[in-house]
Amino acid sequence: MRLEKKVCLITGSSMGIGESIAERFAEEGAIVLINSRSSERTNGVVESLKAKGFTDVDGFPCDISKKDAVAAMMKDIVAKYGRIDVVVNNAGINKIAPSTELSAEDYKAVLDTNLCGSLYCAQEAAKFMINQKSGSIVNVASVFGLVCTGMRAAYSSSKSGVIGLTKVLAVEWGKDNVRVNSVAPAYIRSAMDDQDQAAGGYTEADICRRTPMARYGTGREVANVVLFLASDEASYVTGTCYEVDGGWVAFGGWC
Repeated sequence: MRLEKKVCLITGSSMGIGESIAERFAEEGAIVLINSRSSERTNGVVESLKAKGFTDVDGFPCDISKKDAVAAMMKDIVAKYGRIDVVVNNAGINKIAPSTELSAEDYKAVLDTNLCGSLYCAQEAAKFMINQKSGSIVNVASVFGLVCTGMRAAYSSSKSGVIGLTKVLAVEWGKDNVRVNSVAPAYIRSAMDDQDQAAGGYTEADICRRTPMARYGTGREVANVVLFLASDEASYVTGTCYEVDGGWVAFGGWC
């Protein structure tokens, strides 16, 4: 059990990659804390995991784009569990549009959730982790934080920022044994991707043709890498970005 009784918060874990990470952590003995903006969706995943036999599951609904709300959530977690060991900053949104048409409101909304939310959760968790002299933060970035395609000005800005933020925090908090890493998934089968296909004008066949491994990834494949980074097996790993992309970045073209 790689996360036995470790208190682990996964933001945006009511669906998709976040839900996969939550279940993978539960399999490894973690106390899993589910988060989304919706109390209904948060509680739904809590009950779903409990129905699968995972008893150490709790819900903390919160809009992570609001700093005061994040601070209150972290205080509630530590008040209830006495510590916070792992934070996975997974919550994210996307707005696909030609850059000349991207509204200021949409641009700000993506950065507020994807980038600012990651900072707020890391900041508030680190206040406790630094005192503990232990902790692991894993930020879910994207291959579009490393390489880019059109109509993702907001998303690529936010995910590039997440990768840079990861490195800064890792440098600052390393001396306190608080590790900060990121993962950069490519196309993962999820409800979010289904929405993006319609907005982005691509098909599943396009993605499979472009990916060296010729398929989408799964949430569990991302979760396995996040699990490694969260666990003590990665005790000397900090400031890194692991690509979970089937070779997307290595290929570097489009076909």
